[in-house]
Amino acid sequence: MKHGFWRLFSATLLGVLGGWPAAQAATVVDDRGRTVVLPAAPQRVVSLLPSLTEAVCALQACNRLVGTDRFSNWPASVLALPKLGGLDDTQIERLVALKPDLVLAAGSSRAIDRLEALGLAVVALEPKTLQDTERVLGKVGQALGDAAAGAALWQRLQQRMAAAAARVPAGLRGQKVYFEVASAPYAAGESSFVGELLTSLGMGNVVPAAMGPFPKLNPEFVVRAQPDIVIGTARAVAEMPARPGWGSLRALHAGRHCGFASEPWDTLVRPGPRLAEGAELLADCLAGLAGRTPAPVPAGAAAR
Repeated sequence: MKHGFWRLFSATLLGVLGGWPAAQAATVVDDRGRTVVLPAAPQRVVSLLPSLTEAVCALQACNRLVGTDRFSNWPASVLALPKLGGLDDTQIERLVALKPDLVLAAGSSRAIDRLEALGLAVVALEPKTLQDTERVLGKVGQALGDAAAGAALWQRLQQRMAAAAARVPAGLRGQKVYFEVASAPYAAGESSFVGELLTSLGMGNVVPAAMGPFPKLNPEFVVRAQPDIVIGTARAVAEMPARPGWGSLRALHAGRHCGFASEPWDTLVRPGPRLAEGAELLADCLAGLAGRTPAPVPAGAAAR
């Protein structure tokens, strides 16, 4: 009886202190098809991709992060963590010195082979579509020792995205969007996660899936496409009318455009747990355009 009591007491104490979760092993198959065995729930995690950093924090494990890539900037708490470079210039020695028991990295990271050769557990994950994001959240949760957390988070995100879609004015549904992700210009096509997000909101896209997720466009393509709505950074949208030929874009003359500052822009162009927030930002933008109709192009505008 006495021994039974102490076994029960010890088990209860371990549960309260988190001893059981830390002892749970996990097996994760990453994007390389590699099976990574984690003997215990990792307590010191390095993330080398912003979307993976955000996934860890959204899964309530931000306190386990000990370092990130240089571009991870959300939530604000990760700004204080050691910054270890990017995809092509990861600072291996500094990373190893942090003694992580899990490294999360993009499959395209050049550091993976070296890190594994040094005995570190590396899980390579890189979300590129909405379906990828669901899968990656599940695998990050699994790697952290809570396999159900990723699915639960994705369900909450879906609910928020559906609510955002319901707020898009009916009169705008089906209209075609030009979403510029970078100058040159590069655009978010239908097959990108941004394009999929626009589709979920009931919007069309001037860049068909056949052109790839983020193709570089001939500027004349955009002029010929005459998008109903233009979306980009605030700076890019302000500069567009001065681009050769872009003075003929009716959407710019009618004010049917959304320009985002850098902080909300990061939310829109990262395929991670803030996708629902991105959908809400887009829904707010589109709701603000309701009632604005395409304007005739002023004489001479097309010749700019």
